[in-house]
Amino acid sequence: MDRQQTFEKIQQHVLVAVIRGDSPQQAVDTAKALLEGGVMGLEIALTTPGGVKAIEQAVREIGDQGIVGAGTVMDADSAKAVIDAGAAFVFAPNVNLDVIAAVNERDRVMVPGALTPTEIATAWAAGVDMVKLFPANHFGPKYIKDIHGPMPDVKITPTGGVDLTTIKAWLDAGAAALGVGSALVKKDLMRAGDWAGLTELARKYTQAVAEAR
Repeated sequence: MDRQQTFEKIQQHVLVAVIRGDSPQQAVDTAKALLEGGVMGLEIALTTPGGVKAIEQAVREIGDQGIVGAGTVMDADSAKAVIDAGAAFVFAPNVNLDVIAAVNERDRVMVPGALTPTEIATAWAAGVDMVKLFPANHFGPKYIKDIHGPMPDVKITPTGGVDLTTIKAWLDAGAAALGVGSALVKKDLMRAGDWAGLTELARKYTQAVAEAR
């Protein structure tokens, strides 16, 4: 997929699961379980030990089925490394213009984290595809509407505070996609190797998105 196709697929499928594994294999197995449940956006965070290796393995094994990308990318060298590993998109918790430039140069989907209007406008002006509203739980869905008042074209992806009970509210407020962390990617299920449990939870999330639209 090229950058535009990746961008469109993320918006089409809405959910991007934030995967923070204890090991590369655990992260890959988690991604597979979530994909089995219909979650297409699979963000492997670089806080995972061997995160780049996990991304490379996930791309090799399921990259033709899901959308595998990288999260918690804090510097340009890391951005280059995850793209070399095959990441289709790059998420970051902050606005780092060097990271944005590195991702844009390699023509991948870039989604930096921002919160204030100034941060959001700075990121958008740098040529990103979407802005990750983080931490979204401190502001709530109405904040997207407030931002869209002066900046109607900005694509916003809230992360933090997104769960089964809030999906509809976020989408109704104008979210372009939804980043979902521990509410979906549950550590206890990961550590127990309960892949069927993760798959079942993923199905509940994909169903909630379908019902909210």
